[in-house]
Amino acid sequence: MQNMNAKMKRILVAGDVMLDRYWFGEVNRISPEAPVPIVRVEKSEERLGGAANVARNAVALGVQAALMGVIGDDDAGNSMERLLKTSGIEAYLSRDQQISTIIKLRVIGRQQQLLRIDFEERPTEHVLRDKLNRFNSLLTGYDVVVLSDYAKGSLVNVSAMIAAAKAAGKIVLVDPKGSDFKRYAGASLLTPNKSELKQIIGDWPNEDELTARAQQLRADLNIDGLLLTRSEEGMTLFTADCVTHVPAMAREVFDVSGAGDTVIATMAVMLAQGKSMQEAVVIANRAGGIVVGKLGTATVTREELFPEAAQ
Repeated sequence: MQNMNAKMKRILVAGDVMLDRYWFGEVNRISPEAPVPIVRVEKSEERLGGAANVARNAVALGVQAALMGVIGDDDAGNSMERLLKTSGIEAYLSRDQQISTIIKLRVIGRQQQLLRIDFEERPTEHVLRDKLNRFNSLLTGYDVVVLSDYAKGSLVNVSAMIAAAKAAGKIVLVDPKGSDFKRYAGASLLTPNKSELKQIIGDWPNEDELTARAQQLRADLNIDGLLLTRSEEGMTLFTADCVTHVPAMAREVFDVSGAGDTVIATMAVMLAQGKSMQEAVVIANRAGGIVVGKLGTATVTREELFPEAAQ
């Protein structure tokens, strides 16, 4: 019954979309030109990254997902559209003729990330204006909205997007970035990590001070929940009713890239299904613990998340 319920739900993801490229190879010697390893590339792979990885995670958990974002008119943009189609994600991508698609290239040797190279440009203003109009027209067809901000320029209109989604009665989750969270005011849930929250409220000497500052921020921004992801310390959810702390799952951490995408996607799916934030955070914590055991941007399936139901 749970699976049927999930399939009826629709999640709209908007934000900074990017293509994750991986070059895998062997490392057997150091370069004679500089003290760096030589990687003999043996295979390459492309995956959905950024906001696209959020949508991919949502689909892996059984819901229907659509993605809004900006890509360039280039081969990487074509790859992005192919991957979205293969993943079953409805694509509403705007092609910007003046920029290149954002790419994160990771060089992997012996299962270790040796280097990451980023290619990125900010979208142009007229493309973003069209994107906002399309967002407003799509809203009614979705249950939950996720705004995935990687500070790459696709969410300059985030305040207007939150206001429109809330006016339409939607649950709005935001993965925030930057030193000013005021633009996210009115959202249902923010999911900052430790370094992101410290930019806003400063370092906290103890848990009591963290709670006081986090609750003040939550009230100031008029948001229902503030979910702090704390790596090996687990997660803490601050709401008007209570503070819920969930310890990290005891498992080996292989790769943390994309873990925040998995967490916010899982929260979105669970809230779409009618679970409370407190119930959802326990499941999202489990999902985050599973995905960090995988290489690169990855997903968690419903079978992994609910093994008891799969039996």
